[in-house]
Amino acid sequence: MANAQETADEGDLAHDLAHDMGKAAGEHLRLCVATRAERPPAELIRFVAGPDNTLVPDLARRLPGRGVWVSADAASLEKAIKVRAFSRALKREVRVPPDLAANVVNLLARRATDALALANKAGLVTAGFAQVEPFLENGKALALLHGSDAAAGGRDKLDRKWKAISAARGRDAAVVDWLTIDEISLAMGRPNVVHAGLTDGGASRRFLEEARRLRGFRSGRDETTTD
Repeated sequence: MANAQETADEGDLAHDLAHDMGKAAGEHLRLCVATRAERPPAELIRFVAGPDNTLVPDLARRLPGRGVWVSADAASLEKAIKVRAFSRALKREVRVPPDLAANVVNLLARRATDALALANKAGLVTAGFAQVEPFLENGKALALLHGSDAAAGGRDKLDRKWKAISAARGRDAAVVDWLTIDEISLAMGRPNVVHAGLTDGGASRRFLEEARRLRGFRSGRDETTTD
């Protein structure tokens, strides 16, 4: 089952992008077994039971079998485990691995960085403080990206500018700041990428979707920051 999980989760990001973005508007809401709230699939994580009845995260939503959905945040997953929601939903006893939450975080981070790499290959990412500052003014900027371990000075200056620009255009100032500098740099294929700007486009929106799910585990929140 582990191999099937890797294949389904890593998959082909380009195929995932075309598939997910194309159907997103018509997707049905799913019920979170922890909170009992109905949410779009993009805001949840699907789990299935393998042949040995071990619970497996299905981030790509491709694995066969009955799925159980949990809101993409650490508190919801913890609650689902605590109240044995998976066994109840699947109507059979399932084994929850002790490292399930850590595994979910690792898989989410991998998907987010893979999506960022895809956006970069599509020419939708501008990196470097000197390049990002004027980029924010071009009217095509979708989001601002900082390494979570970046120095406050540079972050604050770009954030203030991005907020002012976004407010003048009547939209939220989307900022992603929960990937590390090393994670961003690895995705970009270059060293020490601290700040980056995302041009609006399908691959960039896919990255934001993946990053939003990761945020719920790294910061306790479950939506892209607009502060």
